[in-house]
Amino acid sequence: MNGALLLVMASAFFLAGYFLYAKLIERKLGVDPSIPTPAHTKRDGVDFIPAHPTVLFGHHFAAIAGAGPIVGPVLAAEFGWASVALWIILGCVFIGAAHDMISLFLSVRHGGESIGSVIGTILGRPGKVLFLLFSWSALVLVVAEFTRQIVGTFVADPAIATASLLFIGEAIVFGLCVNKFKMSVLWTSLVFVPLMFAFVWVGNLIPLDLVKRLGLTVDQTKMVWTLVLLVYCFFASTCPVWILLQPRDYLNAYLLYAMMGLGFLGVFVAHPALTTDAFAGFSVVGRSGATDLLFPFLFVTVACGACSGFHALVASGTSAKQLDSERGVRPIAYGGMLLEGVLAIIALIGVAGTYASQADYASAIKGMEPVQMFASTIAGFCVRMGIPQRVAESFMLLSVSAFLMTTVDAGTRLARFSWQELVGNGRCKAEDGKSRPGFLGNMYVGTLIVVLLAAGLLLGATQTSKQLWTIFASANQLLAALTLVSATLWFAKNRKPCWMTAVPMVFMLCVSSTALGLLMWKSFTGATIDWVKGGATAFLLTLAVVLVCFGARAALDLRKRAA
Repeated sequence: MNGALLLVMASAFFLAGYFLYAKLIERKLGVDPSIPTPAHTKRDGVDFIPAHPTVLFGHHFAAIAGAGPIVGPVLAAEFGWASVALWIILGCVFIGAAHDMISLFLSVRHGGESIGSVIGTILGRPGKVLFLLFSWSALVLVVAEFTRQIVGTFVADPAIATASLLFIGEAIVFGLCVNKFKMSVLWTSLVFVPLMFAFVWVGNLIPLDLVKRLGLTVDQTKMVWTLVLLVYCFFASTCPVWILLQPRDYLNAYLLYAMMGLGFLGVFVAHPALTTDAFAGFSVVGRSGATDLLFPFLFVTVACGACSGFHALVASGTSAKQLDSERGVRPIAYGGMLLEGVLAIIALIGVAGTYASQADYASAIKGMEPVQMFASTIAGFCVRMGIPQRVAESFMLLSVSAFLMTTVDAGTRLARFSWQELVGNGRCKAEDGKSRPGFLGNMYVGTLIVVLLAAGLLLGATQTSKQLWTIFASANQLLAALTLVSATLWFAKNRKPCWMTAVPMVFMLCVSSTALGLLMWKSFTGATIDWVKGGATAFLLTLAVVLVCFGARAALDLRKRAA
């Protein structure tokens, strides 16, 4: 099959989903643009603040994407390109995008609170606490894993480090211009967007290579960048969203759009034949040498791009607090997920259309990181358009780094929100009589705990850090399943048809619980027992089982009331 044809078919299906299925969901939810959103009713200038729809879409898309829609399809191509493409296309339209859209809507209708608080209205405080504990644990894994990937990118290509730091400074100035000096978003963008692309050129002129400049070893350089990035995450999580989060995500989105545009055009110019296997079997020998089963590991490996629980945390954590009108629920949540699906298809075509056979792909994936493989394969398509391989590859890596930076600082802020909801309810009265969070509920303390735990995983447990993606991916899909449980119960409680969440809920519960169960089994029955990995999966699986039991009890109660 030709890669360009696959991309056209996938894009057409995504468009049909947006105008047909998403419209149906919008009608069933009862979206009403006349109802004021929490960004207006709870405006505080720090977390709750209405954002321009274009700015919010840029933040939301950049935050949910990260490297997930790239890493997942590249790794899952071991099962065959047709298997991966079907899961991306069908999963994105009927599960992932619907999951994101419903999560954003429910959060908006519950005052911009997290999806955990929505669960609390149905399952009570014990269910809320367990879900928040689960999501907080998953977010710590997100921060640690994506920080590790950024550090690897900075070390491999120091020019990306220079450009990324310049982007941060530029974003702060952009935020001040738009929010403090009330300059037009359009005219400010006309200045700052070209400047951002110029920083790509500056990065290549002045690469921030700590190995050469400071005489450090590669391991020491990784440690320095890890500490720098985690310090950045602390400040990015605690400062008002308009200073850094909104403007940086908005500007970076143009970089990401350019990357996707190049990839999209590259596929059509190169029109590669997909030469790897369409279906490689129900079990394959994976990158690590172990045997991977198509079910459940295909559906776990490809999370972002098909369905991702992390998206519910972004939608209910930051996007719901910045949504100007409910009119934006469908384009921001459902549309953002579909755009991520397009990126996942492009990443899949890159590997399936570059390597001559499945054996060549399997050999390459053992010696290259998925992000590097994506950059080199898509850059190979761009060569057909007259762009030098090195230039295209550096641009792709820089764009992915921008994805990762967005996800890391958004993930830190979301983890802080979850922590504050967990421990910040015990409020104390100040001298002025107002109720304020206690010590543990303080946003600086909550953020510091998240950052220190991520640092411990990356610097104190080096063996565990290499396995973070597997644990994160499984927890991520289970998080999506639990979000769908809460959405199904909300539909039932409000006497609305719940099939659009109930069917995906059952499937995702089977996928994620099976994956975690198999990972736990392998951890405790191998030649050497992996206590960290086994303990983490056992903890997450136990939390999920208890939550599902709470959900089943709530469903029975609703049925009795209806009867």
